[in-house]
Amino acid sequence: MEADEARQRLEAERERLVAVKSDFDVEHLTDESEDESLSELSSVDQHQADVGTETFEREKDLSILEQVEAELADVEHALQRLDDGTYGTCEFDNKPIPEERLEALPAARFCVEHQAEAEREAARVRPE
Repeated sequence: MEADEARQRLEAERERLVAVKSDFDVEHLTDESEDESLSELSSVDQHQADVGTETFEREKDLSILEQVEAELADVEHALQRLDDGTYGTCEFDNKPIPEERLEALPAARFCVEHQAEAEREAARVRPE
């Protein structure tokens, strides 16, 4: 993939992710605690199922936000690699990442083989 095309695709992806992230910022997910977001406006207690639903939705939204932020960091990292001339090479062995993989995942850091290894390693050290 040509550097100009890669940059255009990465910048378009960055714009998309920033827009998604700003939607979450508008919802103020990270501005208040879970207790504050679930507090009642009236003195009538909320049904446990409603609290459970709200808690689930909040956790789901926070998880999505975390994923968007991780993807945004990957895109920023790929743009940096583009600037320093290392874009398109596997970070593990410095061999070229196949063109098809870069077209599917422009922010790819590893070839498929080493991506699988990185995911296994991340799963092994991730706290439960």
